[in-house]
Amino acid sequence: MSSAAEQLAKNANWGTFSKATELKRRLLFVMGALIIYRLGTYIPIPGIDPVEWQKIYSQKGGGILDMFNMFSGGALQRMTIFALNIMPYISASIIMQLGTAMSPKLEALKKEGEHGRMKINQYTRYLTVLLASVQAYGMAVGLEGSGAVIDPGMFFRISTVITIVGGTVFLMWLGEQITQRGIGNGISLIIFAGIVAELPRALVSTLELGRSDAMNPLMMLALFAMIVGVIVLIVYFERAQRRVVVQYPKRQQGNQVQMGQQNHIPLKLNTSGVIPPIFASSLLLLPLTIVGFSGAEGGDWTATIARHLQHGQLVYMVLYGALIAFFAFFYTAIVFNPEENADMLQRHGGFVPGMRPGKSTANYLDFVLTRITAVGALYLVFICLLPEFMISKFSLPFYFGGTSLLIVVTVTMDTVAQIHSHLIAHQYEGLIKKSKLRSGGRKGRR
Repeated sequence: MSSAAEQLAKNANWGTFSKATELKRRLLFVMGALIIYRLGTYIPIPGIDPVEWQKIYSQKGGGILDMFNMFSGGALQRMTIFALNIMPYISASIIMQLGTAMSPKLEALKKEGEHGRMKINQYTRYLTVLLASVQAYGMAVGLEGSGAVIDPGMFFRISTVITIVGGTVFLMWLGEQITQRGIGNGISLIIFAGIVAELPRALVSTLELGRSDAMNPLMMLALFAMIVGVIVLIVYFERAQRRVVVQYPKRQQGNQVQMGQQNHIPLKLNTSGVIPPIFASSLLLLPLTIVGFSGAEGGDWTATIARHLQHGQLVYMVLYGALIAFFAFFYTAIVFNPEENADMLQRHGGFVPGMRPGKSTANYLDFVLTRITAVGALYLVFICLLPEFMISKFSLPFYFGGTSLLIVVTVTMDTVAQIHSHLIAHQYEGLIKKSKLRSGGRKGRR
């Protein structure tokens, strides 16, 4: 027999959506915020010669620059105020999470509840400004060295740093506003919007490869079949979970005896979601922002780094896969603590059948979580690296890579799930109001 929530979910329709005023207001806010973001990706940095910059980008494009351009929604290729996008904030979040795991002071601050969380968020914002300033200054120096600046000098460097850092801080604020006042995770939606907005152009360029005989039709059909297969695989694994059975014994409250209940703890196969690929890409981009803009030639060490970090190269694949696997385990350990969950079960009288409450239950949960996280990490590495071989072999746009497809599919699923939750909550509110009206009418008749 289906639960009340499942019955409400089946009855959700467009009529229910039209009556959900709060949900519509949140969706309109998200759409407005993303439109503002997309407009900002077309506002150029002052002092840049756009024609000269396009020539330089076409020569230096590929590898790490194209990946950075994908995350910025094309803002880097146009060299706009959102050229760094939200990547410094993601890098700062990585550093703060690593610091929380290693620093007793930050760990104690995290356990202080809402006050501690606000403090850590504030430190993350300060670190974001610092990282964005360093990266923006490196970009300004690189642009001057490449000859794309109309009037090079200290004034250009200062104005570029202020402009780019201001754009990054604005996107950070906009993402927080989307999370609080809209639907879904604001930072993920900003990256999602940038990728989706450039997908039509990427599709056209891919079809152009077939028209110019650079790729035969059979290979193009196989490519699109692979993309569909990757999307299906992502949906399947993102919905997969391991359910750990939990038993609650019967209890007596006064004269009433409550029968024992059986429940479960849902452990997702990929608890970390889209975080590991984004974090891994961000760490690969952070130290190499200047490399793509430097005039590295011949045997220069920057040219060597840039060459080994091209898509399809062994060093890039190994680093990318290792970072994805590391962050899959690291983020899962942050989100789910087996000892805390075992203590919570013991306090409420629950137990896992065949396991003693307390330490044995925590060890069992840790064992199960480690196994499924290993499978989830392998899935993420496979999804993100398989299309990279295709990109390096056939020079396809980066928007068809595993990372971009994973972000698009995962963010879409999470956002739709949150919309569904709002619709169910709205239906519950409607049922409560109807029951109150009916009870009030009966009292009046009495």
